[in-house]
Amino acid sequence: MAKQKTIITCAITGAIHTPTMSDALPYTPNDIAHQAMDAAEAGASILHLHTRNPQTGAVSIDPEDFAPFLPRIKQATNAVVNISTGGSLKTSIEDRIAPAQRFSPEMCSLNMGSMNFSFHPLAKRYDDWKFDWEKEYVENSDTYIFRNTFRDIGTVAEALGGKHDVKFEHECYDVGHLYNLKFCMDTGMFKAPVFIQFIFGILGGIGPEVDNLVFMKRTADRLFGDDYRWSVLGAGAAQMPMATTASQMGGNVRVGLEDSLFISRGKLASSNAQQVTKIKRIVEDLGCEVATPDEAREILELKGGDRVNF
Repeated sequence: MAKQKTIITCAITGAIHTPTMSDALPYTPNDIAHQAMDAAEAGASILHLHTRNPQTGAVSIDPEDFAPFLPRIKQATNAVVNISTGGSLKTSIEDRIAPAQRFSPEMCSLNMGSMNFSFHPLAKRYDDWKFDWEKEYVENSDTYIFRNTFRDIGTVAEALGGKHDVKFEHECYDVGHLYNLKFCMDTGMFKAPVFIQFIFGILGGIGPEVDNLVFMKRTADRLFGDDYRWSVLGAGAAQMPMATTASQMGGNVRVGLEDSLFISRGKLASSNAQQVTKIKRIVEDLGCEVATPDEAREILELKGGDRVNF
C-alpha cells in the first residue's frame, strides 16, 4: 500500500497565549486572516481557527468575531476550515458551538473528556502586560476545569455532526479520552473514519514523551483498527519533535501559534507560516509527501468547501 500523504494542520491563535507573550500572535480579524492565508500558502491543508476580541486580544467565542475573516480565508485559499468548539474554558457547550452552528465548517474540534487545563506557570515569565485582563486570566488557569462531559459531547455530535455533516478533530489529551471516543462510536455517535488529534504537553494531560505517543497509538490501533486517522500536537517545546516523530510513524501533524509561540529553543516564531514551513521541510526531507487540501478532504472524507456557510 502506498504511504498516505501527511496532512499539516495549523492552529492560528487559540485561547491560551496572550498578546504580551508574542507580538506575532494574531488577534485582530485582519491579522488572523492574513496569518491563516499565509499558513495555507506555506503548506497547511487545515486551518484550526479560534477568534479573539479585536480590541483587547481576549478570548472570544462570539460568532460576530469570526464573521470578518472566515469569508476572506475561503476566498483566498482552498484550505479546510476547522472551527474550535473548545474556545473558552469558562462557558457552556451551547455557547462554544454557536460559531460552528452559524458557519457550518467542514471540520470542528471536539474535546473527548473533562480535565484540568492549566497554563498558570506562564504568568511568572512576565512583569508587564499589554492588557489588563491577561495576568489574571493566566494566573487563574490553575482553577480551570475544561468541561466535556458525555452529554456535552453528545450535544456537539447532534448539533454539528448530524445537522451540518461536520467531521470532528477528536482532541484526546490522555489515554482515557480514547476510551471515551470508543464508547461514543459504539453507541453510533460518530461514523468512521474518525480523525484523532493526540495532544501532548498540556498541564492536566499526558506528557510529551515518545513512549506516550507509542502508547496512545497502540491503544488507538486496538480500539479503532482501520477506522481512524490520526495527528499529533505537541505543546510548547515539544511541538516540532513530536510532530516529526508522528510523521515518521505514519501520522499527520499540527503546528501553529495556538500550540507553541516558538520556532526553535528560545526563539519566538515570526508567524504561523514560519512553523508550517519548518515542519513541511522536515516532513519532506524525511521522505514523506505533504497533502493538499483536496487530498486531506479525501483522506478524512469531508463534506467539501462548497457546503459551508461563509
